[in-house]
Amino acid sequence: MKQQWSGKWVKSKQPRKQRKYRYNAPLHLRHKFLSVTLTKTLRSRFGVRSMPLRTGDEVEVMRGSLSGQRGKVEKVHLRKGKVYIENLKVKKVDGSQVARPLQPSNLRITALSLDDKKRLKILERRSKKKIQLEAPQPANITTKEKTEPAAKQTEIKKEDK
Repeated sequence: MKQQWSGKWVKSKQPRKQRKYRYNAPLHLRHKFLSVTLTKTLRSRFGVRSMPLRTGDEVEVMRGSLSGQRGKVEKVHLRKGKVYIENLKVKKVDGSQVARPLQPSNLRITALSLDDKKRLKILERRSKKKIQLEAPQPANITTKEKTEPAAKQTEIKKEDK
């Protein structure tokens, strides 16, 4: 069996071939392996069942000893296929605490981080619904300051004529 990864591979019942496909996959495709289901409210809002995880997403653990715990995604490790959440730590023998790696299949996204424009485009492309999000306004500019310079510019143009 070849060691190289093939994009033409469709499917197989053999676990060895499934493992080979996942272990040898390039990083840009491994990102899709880290897809996590959305809550029912997010599904109805965006019209999408699952999304790949990114740092900043808020998730809930669904399985295992930590089920019911919530937190923000701190790190996504593509090579290992693991996710690290801020508040979920494990105590080591020497007393220090380390972030616990979790399988993405055991998680559910409760809030998406929509800071990235590319992610919004992906959502719009995948969903059948039209997504309208409130555009964030810069904190240092108020609505009055935006209108004043435009009014001043019109006055200046009138004076020039």
